[in-house]
Amino acid sequence: MKKIVLCCLFLMAFHSFFAQTTYILAGKLIDTKSGKIKTKQTIVVTKNKIANVIDGYVIPRDAKAKVIDLKNKVVMPGLIDMHVHIENEFGPRTRLERYILDEADIAFNSVGFAKTTLLKGFTTVRDLGGTGVNISIKKAIDANKIPGPRVFTAGKALATTGGHADPTNGSRRVIVGDPGPKEGVVNSVEDAKKAVRQRYKNGADCIKITATGGVLSVAKSGDNPQFTIEEVKAICDTAKDYGMHVAAHAHGDEGMQRAIIGGVKTIEHGTYMSEATMDLMKKNDVYLVPTITAGKEVEEKAKVKGYYPAIVVPKALAVGPQIQGTFAKAYKRGVGIAFGTDAGVFKHGNNAKEFGYMVEAGMPAMETIQSATVTNAKILKMDDEIGQVKKGFYADIIAVNDDPTKNIDTMENVVFVMKNGTVFKQE
Repeated sequence: MKKIVLCCLFLMAFHSFFAQTTYILAGKLIDTKSGKIKTKQTIVVTKNKIANVIDGYVIPRDAKAKVIDLKNKVVMPGLIDMHVHIENEFGPRTRLERYILDEADIAFNSVGFAKTTLLKGFTTVRDLGGTGVNISIKKAIDANKIPGPRVFTAGKALATTGGHADPTNGSRRVIVGDPGPKEGVVNSVEDAKKAVRQRYKNGADCIKITATGGVLSVAKSGDNPQFTIEEVKAICDTAKDYGMHVAAHAHGDEGMQRAIIGGVKTIEHGTYMSEATMDLMKKNDVYLVPTITAGKEVEEKAKVKGYYPAIVVPKALAVGPQIQGTFAKAYKRGVGIAFGTDAGVFKHGNNAKEFGYMVEAGMPAMETIQSATVTNAKILKMDDEIGQVKKGFYADIIAVNDDPTKNIDTMENVVFVMKNGTVFKQE
């Protein structure tokens, strides 16, 4: 009998702990749906969901309820970065590390990158390519084994032989081999289908293709088209069958057009995009993920002797200065903009610099925040769960000191982070 009583008491305590209600008193609250700022709001959080949002400050009657005072802060939903690489941070040793780091080494490094990203206010990210360890990191975060953002991952990006995401580029001939769909290398329609299915089998949530050459790959071209329209279509059609969307890394215009016609949902970077391609994106409801921060970074680091392999330097110097200007033109032409940074090309945790660069290029501050919340939630098909501080949504809530519509730099200093109802940061 004593054991039964103790068991019941434990279950009651367990239920009481996890059912605890939190009241967040928000001095200002950004309504990302309307683009307006509300004042004096109370956000009621129960377990991992927002139970209510109430006008005015409400003090709970329940003595067990927790109160978080953010009356002098600006509160908003957790941010969503649609282009990160959670496995690594690029540096002078990156090429060498591809050959000397085991999966366990990559995983341990990723733990720190994931935590840093979360503490900077990014409660959800889309990881667009790694070795496959990114899938394990996602699982570990979902299981609450490590702190980090909610991860939607592509696993290993898809390339053509010698293309931007061919994992053997620049390797010794004896170890180059002939990677295929299992390794993410596609050279036919049948390869394309198999590669997507393999990503699904591995546990990916979306697909990434390298539709053109890239900057940091050890290959000559940074912008040539690298898939046929038929191959892209096969990838997108197969991905759709498995409930996944497709993101396309693309710098060159021809590769972008093939990707858009083939059915991708987002274009990453978009460096040399023409007005015709912008119009094609609008027609097909395709979003641009600008990654301006990465462009700034590669241009800067290309000027440091020995930082990049010699073959990378001219590409970085050419592409880097173009990205922000292309973004400005695309935004003014009405192309949909999805916030994404390419964190990993630069230091994780500096993601919010992108807001400043977007504002600098002509996008109003509120729209940049919407691009990192409601827009990205829509692309991820989670627009009824994340991206807003709203009843029934996940309790992903952050706060900054100042009004970002007046001081966009405040986005780089997130002082409060709650994800899934758990507080990870409170200054």
